[in-house]
Amino acid sequence: MTDTTDRCIVDYRTDPSRYRHWRIEIDGNIANLVMDVDPAGGLRPDYELKLNSYDLGVDIELNDAVQRLRFEHPEVQAVVIKSGKENVFCAGANIRMLGKSSHQWKVNFCKFTNETRLAIEDASANSGQTYMAAVSGACAGGGYELALAAEHIMLIDDRRSAVSLPETPLLAVLPGTGGLTRVTDKRKVRRDRADFFCATEEGLRGAKAVEWKLVDEAVPPSKWQDAVKARAAAIAAQSDRPANGKGIALTPLSRTIADSRVSYSHVEVEIERDKSIATIIVKAPAEAAPASVEAVHQKGAAFWPLAMARELEDAILHLRTNEPTINLVVLKTEGDARAVLNHDEVLLNGHNDWLLREIRHYVKRVFKRLDVTPKTLMALVEPGSCFAGTLAELVFVADRSAMLIGTREGDNRAPAAITLGKANFGPYPMGNDLTRLQTRFLDDDVSIKAAEAKIGEPLEAEEALDLGLVTFGYEDFDWDDELRVMMEERASFSPDALTGLEANLRFAGPETMETKIFGRLTAWQNWIFQRPNAIGEQGALKLYGSGVKPTFNKERV
Repeated sequence: MTDTTDRCIVDYRTDPSRYRHWRIEIDGNIANLVMDVDPAGGLRPDYELKLNSYDLGVDIELNDAVQRLRFEHPEVQAVVIKSGKENVFCAGANIRMLGKSSHQWKVNFCKFTNETRLAIEDASANSGQTYMAAVSGACAGGGYELALAAEHIMLIDDRRSAVSLPETPLLAVLPGTGGLTRVTDKRKVRRDRADFFCATEEGLRGAKAVEWKLVDEAVPPSKWQDAVKARAAAIAAQSDRPANGKGIALTPLSRTIADSRVSYSHVEVEIERDKSIATIIVKAPAEAAPASVEAVHQKGAAFWPLAMARELEDAILHLRTNEPTINLVVLKTEGDARAVLNHDEVLLNGHNDWLLREIRHYVKRVFKRLDVTPKTLMALVEPGSCFAGTLAELVFVADRSAMLIGTREGDNRAPAAITLGKANFGPYPMGNDLTRLQTRFLDDDVSIKAAEAKIGEPLEAEEALDLGLVTFGYEDFDWDDELRVMMEERASFSPDALTGLEANLRFAGPETMETKIFGRLTAWQNWIFQRPNAIGEQGALKLYGSGVKPTFNKERV
């Protein structure tokens, strides 16, 4: 945490030189991601991170490490998550931290850890950088959920090491980082076995854990080191990442925070706390697009799609964590739409280049962060905006959108327009595995094809409305009043009800493991985190470690 004027803020920017909890050890085409949590390194001083337990600060470093491995180490084809401590892999989320945290903090903490684990799975699925977990020692709760994010789990068979999800019997809550869903949907554990496993404190070890599909293999201590290396080498051999590739440095983000503004190179955030509104303005590139893939590599982190996405992600996380009373986020763009499309052309045409692939998947993940951000999102399409290609996704991310018809009096800029591109028809799927346009037009191929036929054409308000790309269109003389009424009405609603409304409506269509984690699991955990059986004075989360048995209200709801 850092101080800014009279406010303490959580800073998501970090790098390996500042890590206190993780080490990245590169050994040829294999990276060891070593968890060695500093007990005194918590974000707050009122708890100790014992037994490799973690708080948000630990996961901020993990998120950064996952990103750096993907961008800075193309030669790495397999990543081994392991512990740097004896007799413990990871004890999960720190219980003292959870017990002392506000409800809002707990839920946002779980959301960020979920996103980090999904990024690990995305690396395995799409980057040729496959993760495995080498579990030695106790692996409980969030520790096992971390292991579950890997594609292969090895467990040392030493009669002590075990995997467990003990949150329900110990804490009266649920595994908050996708554990329930990954056990059944990813590892295909039988429902009855999963029920037993999640209701027992001690968990399972050895051959039984393998038989129940909770881990992939159990290895005796005498063969452990060799077996881990051999398995990592076998996994790496299946990768298509360039063994001799040269990575790019994820250089530090330049950011300035004032009381009501957060400024980056390509993103501005304007905050009106009295109205509970923040406006995010994303700017088009000011420079010409690189002429070749090689030129993209030379620009590195300065390549506009990557630079913009990194800044937008930081802005999203800043608003989530440090501006909890902001309920409405207005999405705007400004600049040359053609410049956006020119950069898209470079980004989307380099299908065989590892770096361009990484950037596409990173932009995808940043938009997904918006999808699950518990704030109303409203896009405004005005003259001077550049909702084109990749940036047009911001219109489809929004819960609703408004577009100005024609021009504003005294404004000599061209009328507001949306320009669709290839970016809107595949590269950036949502958590439901559909594009945002497919989600918008469920089972309506006619509308999708009509939109696709307009790729590259600037679509003014009337045509955008006809195609279903925006919610409302307003003339200049109505624009200010209509927006004022829309925003005031939204501000009058319960934020709790809006969070539930938006989370339900954003993920129309098929259910996936990811939508279950952010929908079903988050909804239940959100509720359980407020129940006295968990957080009351006699609740399990409050009394954990005190030796006093919790007292439960036995009425089931």
